[in-house]
Amino acid sequence: MSTNTCLRARDICFTYGGRQAIKNVNLDLQTGTLNALVGPNGAGKSTLLHLLQGRLNASQGTVESKCSIALMPQRAAIDWTFPITVTQMVNLGRPAFSKKQREPLEANEVLGRVGMNDMGARRLSQLSGGQQQRVLLARALMQQTGVLLLDEPCSAIDPPTREYLLMVMREQAQTGQTLLVSSHDWGSALDSYDRVVVLDNKVLADGTPDQVRKKLSDMTCMMGSHCCD
Repeated sequence: MSTNTCLRARDICFTYGGRQAIKNVNLDLQTGTLNALVGPNGAGKSTLLHLLQGRLNASQGTVESKCSIALMPQRAAIDWTFPITVTQMVNLGRPAFSKKQREPLEANEVLGRVGMNDMGARRLSQLSGGQQQRVLLARALMQQTGVLLLDEPCSAIDPPTREYLLMVMREQAQTGQTLLVSSHDWGSALDSYDRVVVLDNKVLADGTPDQVRKKLSDMTCMMGSHCCD
């Protein structure tokens, strides 16, 4: 693994229910970069993130990492009726070695980063969809890992919130954290990323936003209801 590579996947495959969901994926993530993982529903994006994080074991292939990895799940995976506050939710992301007496200060600091510094006392059930995504991001940031995998953090939220979250993720990359963000958005938001990986069970394209657009145009492919142009 090269000096600048913090996470590497080689020829990983994953099969369940007789279906190969991930086919021979190769991926190298560079330290301090913001990367997009795009593809239609059913392309295997969530499965790949779980393989990289270690929640799933690959049927074949290897995943190597120089640092710790955190995974921010999809919003739908969380029970937002659970009777805890925003601060308590964020503190669930605290590493086990942290000192308890510092929790309120650190939680407030991270909530401030995602624009939620005045909402720590709110119940989860009182949050909008965009606020829920911000809280999930804050909880993930509390883990202070070298790599952060985010499963559709910008899904089903308003454009201003989406832009704000992208700004926060860019700032994290500038601090040296490596981020891989799954999405099915083919729009101008791709230009926010250093690199784009297009997945449809296997990698179809990998490069800068402009390089990926050109390759997909040359391939004249169709993925689901999205024309790759």
